[in-house]
Amino acid sequence: MIETFDYGILQWFQQIHNDFLTETYRFFTIIGEGGAVWIAVAILLLCFRETRKHGVIVAFSLILCLVFGNGLLKNIVARPRPCWRHPEVEMLIGIPTDYSFPSGHTFSSFAAALSLFHWKKSVGFGAFCVAVLIATSRLYFFVHYPTDILAGIMLGTVLACISIYVVKYAIPKKMRGSRI
Repeated sequence: MIETFDYGILQWFQQIHNDFLTETYRFFTIIGEGGAVWIAVAILLLCFRETRKHGVIVAFSLILCLVFGNGLLKNIVARPRPCWRHPEVEMLIGIPTDYSFPSGHTFSSFAAALSLFHWKKSVGFGAFCVAVLIATSRLYFFVHYPTDILAGIMLGTVLACISIYVVKYAIPKKMRGSRI
């Protein structure tokens, strides 16, 4: 049943391919690579005293994603990517060499977006829009299953909540400065 769900959505994305969507999604998949856009946002927030704590939350979320998502879960689950199982599908981007589950692009994007939403709702809403485009780009390019994306959303959300809690409550006030 899950396989039917996954492939039904992947087939739909294959049917909507066109030049505009390919270039648009290529942009979003590139900025999501290695969490690049979110790392840049965290660094920017860390540069200013009034946003530093929120930069710490974003950065901590991304570190947790790297450790638990890419470092542990991908290698424990070891799920082959759809493009590995179906080499007949024409690839519009390079074929990734790491495992599929969960989507690293997605969990880092949703972790960062929720962290930003905690700081400022309007910024967080914009970040969620970017996160959705990054996540769906992975389906468009046939490198993740929808269940990889859903797991990435859930994992990113949990890791952002942990990061917010740790920075807001678990770190002594002297170390974190004024209240968040």
